[in-house]
Amino acid sequence: MNVLFVSISSLPHVNEHGISLDLLREFRKNGHKVFIVCAIEKRDNKDTHLSEEDGCAILRVRIGNNKRAGLLEKGLTTVLLPRYYIAAIKKYYSGVQFDLVLYPTPPVTHVKTVEFVKKRDGAKSYLLLKDIFPQNAVDIGMMSKTGIKGILYRHFRRTEKKLYRISDHIGCMSEANVSYLLAHNPEIDPEKAEVCPNSIEIVDKRVNEETKKAIRAKYGIPPDQTAFIYGGNLGKPQGIPFLIECLKKASQIDGAFFLIVGDGNEYGRLEEYAKTAKQDRVKLIKRLPKDEYDALVAACDTGLIFLDHRFTIPNFPSRLLGYLQAGIPVLACTDPHTDLGEKITEGGFGWWCESNSSDVFCETVSRICGGEHAEMRENAFAYLAAHYAAGTSYQTIIKHFETERTGC
Repeated sequence: MNVLFVSISSLPHVNEHGISLDLLREFRKNGHKVFIVCAIEKRDNKDTHLSEEDGCAILRVRIGNNKRAGLLEKGLTTVLLPRYYIAAIKKYYSGVQFDLVLYPTPPVTHVKTVEFVKKRDGAKSYLLLKDIFPQNAVDIGMMSKTGIKGILYRHFRRTEKKLYRISDHIGCMSEANVSYLLAHNPEIDPEKAEVCPNSIEIVDKRVNEETKKAIRAKYGIPPDQTAFIYGGNLGKPQGIPFLIECLKKASQIDGAFFLIVGDGNEYGRLEEYAKTAKQDRVKLIKRLPKDEYDALVAACDTGLIFLDHRFTIPNFPSRLLGYLQAGIPVLACTDPHTDLGEKITEGGFGWWCESNSSDVFCETVSRICGGEHAEMRENAFAYLAAHYAAGTSYQTIIKHFETERTGC
């Protein structure tokens, strides 16, 4: 099959590791021809161009700025995205007939691009539903269902429903995601929705004790303390004010050390806090190259996940996979609607508490500091291999289209 993957992200080289690229390499390994459309932001000062990367065609389309952009600029870029993508597909992929279109959310505005390819080529479509927008924006106060902001909400809600309608199949991050999707969109055929979570190529990123000591020394992590690491986006969905509240209290716990690595719209808040924090207990790093970050995670003891308590949609953060790949247990501090905590505790590779009590978070940190958890480290990597392998996601997707082609 000719498979088209449509993404708003600025994807690296096809051989790099990541959720999208690992999945696409599974398609390529199984004999399918992979074509990609992704973005180049205006600030990168590059024009739209097509290249061949390790057997995949990748079309990078110049758009406006999206990441680290203001709301107005980000919104305009999102709205205009289909115009840029359709024009580029017409120009560079005019001689290709696509059989399958894959596309993740965000954004929901992939609608026009997917519609164009389906109408032109008679392609089937598979939505990788990673975020449920616009409800997630309503939950954390970035959008409203009433007033002037309500006009924007209703527009995006109509677009969201249309995206579901034109998708032949919808892959959700977890069982709770499937239940939420069907409960709030009863017009969707339940047969259309299934669990197809974020997944990666299984690579063992665990490190031995000697390497662990060397990495800790490099980053100033005390060798005799339990190192908790948070890595990834630092934005409103993560509930940064609550994270800071937790750090203020938990940094007083004997034997606990906290490392925050990432960037985002709320980074400044953490930076201000870090200036006044006890520097022997809390360290803030603004981004790292992926290989260095992966090694640093493996040298720590517990991975942290934070989600704003106001969420009513069941988020399932992808940073979980990085922790599991490094073979470290996870402490998730989230709203009660996600089933992330259930997965972690039932899988025996971590702990969960609600993100509305810093005292409960500190109690959990104290328990973690007071015990050895070698079994949880083993469980973490084993759970990754059993549930979040890119090959498994590939089989979940392709079974629909192999059945449709054979008529079985």
